[in-house]
Amino acid sequence: MEYYLIYKPYQVLSQFTATDGKLCLKDILNVPKDVYPVGRLDYDSEGLLLLTNDASINHQLLHPQFAHARTYWVQVDGAITTEALAILSNGVTISIEGSSYQTKKAILTLLDASIQVPDRMPPIRVRQTIPTSWASIQLTEGKNRQVRKMFAKVGFPVLRLIRAQIGQFFIGQMQPGDCLSLTAEEVQKALFVN
Repeated sequence: MEYYLIYKPYQVLSQFTATDGKLCLKDILNVPKDVYPVGRLDYDSEGLLLLTNDASINHQLLHPQFAHARTYWVQVDGAITTEALAILSNGVTISIEGSSYQTKKAILTLLDASIQVPDRMPPIRVRQTIPTSWASIQLTEGKNRQVRKMFAKVGFPVLRLIRAQIGQFFIGQMQPGDCLSLTAEEVQKALFVN
């Protein structure tokens, strides 16, 4: 079995087939043809993505009953308030495929403005009169565009979204496009051992 951890860059599809002329994983990685991503990150999100040809991992990581933690670093428009973080931590109602959905409790923290993240190409827009701020959110669920919808619900649109951690796998010094080859033991230890 093959296992890889990549830092998916911004504006790359989490699939190996190009759509509408967009870049995809095939354009940035050279892995065996039977390897596929476990889960996904939106085209306009970046960060950690696990790839494998081990079908058992998909069920263990994505089925809600296992509630695997994923941590995201979120840069938002405006100076996010402790009140907004508290509201998000208790869950908010968002729309998923036209239906109301109450998100589960989450762990949120305000991140230091000097957080070290790789440059993004193209960079986010900078507006002189509106500050930005960073927060960390840890979820055990992953609905479509959930993090963006949650932050928009409390009035802080997302400018940049980075998946920084999956289980015990942490982004560390990885840069967009980096790919690490993993062993089955490393995957089991990082994802399935409490």
